[in-house]
Amino acid sequence: MFILLYCICCLFLIPRIALYFGREKIETTDHLQAYSIFYILANRDYVKPELKLALQEIGLGLSKNYPDLTVVYLDANFPFFDGFPLLPHLSHNDGKKIDLAFIYADENGKVSNEKPSRSGYGIYETPADGERDQTKICKEQGYWQYDFTKYVSFGKRNSQLTLSDEATRKLISLILNQKQTSKLFLEPHLVDRMNLSHPKIRFHGCRAVRHDDHIHFQVR
Repeated sequence: MFILLYCICCLFLIPRIALYFGREKIETTDHLQAYSIFYILANRDYVKPELKLALQEIGLGLSKNYPDLTVVYLDANFPFFDGFPLLPHLSHNDGKKIDLAFIYADENGKVSNEKPSRSGYGIYETPADGERDQTKICKEQGYWQYDFTKYVSFGKRNSQLTLSDEATRKLISLILNQKQTSKLFLEPHLVDRMNLSHPKIRFHGCRAVRHDDHIHFQVR
């Protein structure tokens, strides 16, 4: 009975309440979907209208270069008032922030919609020799939580997958080209590896968690 009532609330009541706070549920399309049904059932998929529009445009843009790929989102925001925390995130509390999954390639180098983490977080693209190791720097400064997300990956799957630098770089480019985008967070060694340079790309600081397992971006 509880499950039925909860589902009814999620489908009919909460979306109406969210509109009062200026937030809308992300729509699943051929080009945009949640990492798993958890994010939908937990109501962690609400955004401001301008972010919702940006996501739709990013999904359509990626499909023009990669027709078989889907933009996959992770945590966005709760459907409630500004300041309502989406734990464990520090800033996903105003409808303007969202995390997106990287794009990976299979053992033959073909881009795929498959992902390596069961939850969407915690499977890192670690620095290679000679690359900046921001995790080491932050943890040496006492920020123990910086790689905390490794405990919420719930295991690795699809071990044959490797990060597609090309496709992920295209996704990032589409995000940055959105007029509404104000900031994008990515781990420094991946910024260098993908040869990215843009004023909207920022370092998130050691008080946050590492961003070499997902992309965070936000709108104005």
